[in-house]
Amino acid sequence: MSSITPFHIAIPVHNLEDCRTFYRDVLNCTEGRSSDHWVDFNLFGHQLVIHYKPKSTEDIHTNPVDGKNVPVPHYGVVLPWDDFQIFSKELKAKGIHFIIEPYVRFEGEVGEQATMFFLDPAGNALEFKAFKDMGQLFAK
Repeated sequence: MSSITPFHIAIPVHNLEDCRTFYRDVLNCTEGRSSDHWVDFNLFGHQLVIHYKPKSTEDIHTNPVDGKNVPVPHYGVVLPWDDFQIFSKELKAKGIHFIIEPYVRFEGEVGEQATMFFLDPAGNALEFKAFKDMGQLFAK
């Protein structure tokens, strides 16, 4: 894999201050530029922007994966294996309610990975994952 460049993602939030606190204090993201309608964050080296949008009444859609209901859409970061383990323990200690608790998929197989899902205060679904062998990120 060649060097990876940062991605940029902008997501809607109906509660800018609650989400600002969540990304800064729970996920430990460094805050960048901001206005009264949006805030930039450094999410593990990537640019995440939360934008105010009035609350939607849409329910979360899910698809079945490994017998679990995976929320769609979702976003997140692929972390190094050891960082994932530390991060998941920190989230548990902070009382995060997981939609899908941290677990290992494809154990002992191609693409072995750890994953976890949870929501931000605006209901946006996040997935963080890690591969035992990062070279298998796109393996079939």
